[in-house]
Amino acid sequence: MVRRQTIKDHFRESNLYNTRTVAVAFILFSLMLILVGRMFYLQVQQHQDFQTLSNQNRIKVIPIAPNRGLIYDRNGVILAENRLVFSLELIPEKINNIEQTLLDLQSILGSITDDKIEQFHQSRKHRRGFKQTSLISGLTETDRAIFAVNQYRFSGVSIEARLSRYYPFGENLVHALGYVGRINERDLANIDKQNYQATRHIGKVGLEKFYENILHGTIGYQEVETDVRGRVLRVINRKDPIPGQDIHLHIDSHLQLEITKLLKGRRGAVIAVDPNNGAVLSLVSSPAYEPNAFVQGISSKAYSVLLKSQDRPLFNRALRGQYSPGSTIKPMLGLLGLEEGVIEPATRIWDKGFFQLEGKERRYRDWQKEGHGWVNLTRAIIHSCDTFYYELALKLGIDKIYDGMHSFGFGQLTNIDMGEEVPALMPSRGWKQADRNQPWYPGETIIIGIGQGYWNATPLQLVSAIAIMANGGTRYDLNLAKAIGPREKLKKVSITVAEEQIFDFTKKNFALVNKAMRGVNSPGGTAYAAFRTANFTSAGKSGTVQLTAIAQDEEYDEEKLAEIHRDNALFVAYAPYKKPKIAISVIIENAGGGSANAAPLARKAMEFYLKQETSSNVRVSTK
Repeated sequence: MVRRQTIKDHFRESNLYNTRTVAVAFILFSLMLILVGRMFYLQVQQHQDFQTLSNQNRIKVIPIAPNRGLIYDRNGVILAENRLVFSLELIPEKINNIEQTLLDLQSILGSITDDKIEQFHQSRKHRRGFKQTSLISGLTETDRAIFAVNQYRFSGVSIEARLSRYYPFGENLVHALGYVGRINERDLANIDKQNYQATRHIGKVGLEKFYENILHGTIGYQEVETDVRGRVLRVINRKDPIPGQDIHLHIDSHLQLEITKLLKGRRGAVIAVDPNNGAVLSLVSSPAYEPNAFVQGISSKAYSVLLKSQDRPLFNRALRGQYSPGSTIKPMLGLLGLEEGVIEPATRIWDKGFFQLEGKERRYRDWQKEGHGWVNLTRAIIHSCDTFYYELALKLGIDKIYDGMHSFGFGQLTNIDMGEEVPALMPSRGWKQADRNQPWYPGETIIIGIGQGYWNATPLQLVSAIAIMANGGTRYDLNLAKAIGPREKLKKVSITVAEEQIFDFTKKNFALVNKAMRGVNSPGGTAYAAFRTANFTSAGKSGTVQLTAIAQDEEYDEEKLAEIHRDNALFVAYAPYKKPKIAISVIIENAGGGSANAAPLARKAMEFYLKQETSSNVRVSTK
């Protein structure tokens, strides 16, 4: 077979090769033009946009929390301050296994409890993954040393120093100041989130909560350049935060500590005010609790102990305690009787030890079984004659009593700058019909005459009422805050009195009732034993409130009753008698007679205050 030979066409192949080469070159050149054009577009035309994006990737805006304003007493003693604490901070975004990391940290730091881990998880819900979240605050020097040795094991975990709220007087002032705590979901719903970006704590109760907007301040920020690992390379711009304003109180910390000591171990409340302007000099509720435990987050176990305590230390008795006022209201009712014309200074009744409604068998007994004999208003106040007031209440009627006592502030808020206050109950026909769907009965009016029955009052209302008696007829809103701002630029908190808060009662009647109250603390008066050796003049009124009903033919025997069922002891007073500087209300739960148990405390508290008022080294005006 003959193989056929193929003759190559070199000219044709050369042309094909050249054509393909030109085509490839054209394609490559076109691609180069496209790349150059794209580069020009990105580098020149889109330069500004991409520079901005680049800056956003490497420039961070870090919020800076403002320093919280401080709280001082009237003498410049600091009551709430900010202290440097060290906390363990985690950035979840930089941690591969958050749960394992928490367990590992817990294994080397015993102070990290399960409660702390749970609180950490709760806090994480409200913070972005790239932001620090505190696991535990208040690290000790030992804690810091242990972590420093092990830090290489924990990416995204660091120790940070920050200012934290601290209350140097602890439980002695907690019911007046309140405390701050960690921001939670409920708080977030009511705050300006932008202004709280770097803030971990917020006022939870008391003064700290009421003046949150003043104490908190305004957030600042700094723009920083960071590397790929997030480390700060330089600060580009900074706007300093505006610190919260300081608050100066009328509270006298010396008096506060003295009263706390006097009330220690007992359940009750004591409030002292300047009757000339409503300035609160002391506000004590006992027992109390340690506020610093709440700042960093109290453990569930510790909180449960407080919550379950029968003594109710978390309960602010001064603001929210509702007690029958007992005989402490007799001066006010007596004044009302004079003003309404149902009695005169010379009006007398024969007290045989009880009072009866006409045609009724029930006896409303006097505390003195054999009675007081002939009694007028002055003697009724000095000796706390119940029978006189049973009859007076019936003459006045519930409608006039309600209107008159409402004017004294009963059944109303004192508007103290704390919040959380309750109005208690000044009963009326309308209230009973609406609340019980029942009419008002004469027998209910009778026991209202001695401050019992449906009538409840707070310690705040009692001190406000006795202050009205002391100053001759002006009802001031109660004030804790005296001034706001730095010491060199203090702005006083204004005191306003509404027209309806100024009594038009006659001075003569005020003078008569106040003189009778002076007699309570004088020889023959129910509280004379407590004031016998006092080196100042005063006026007051005791109250003893029976908590357990006894039958008509039975005698009250304190020894047979459990403590929780024994009488409450009350006392209200002011001093000095001529130019009052202090008015006080005392309530001690289940302590027995007011004259024997509450009056001595009131005397000691007023004596302490008046003594230091005359001492030049601590004297500071509350006006």
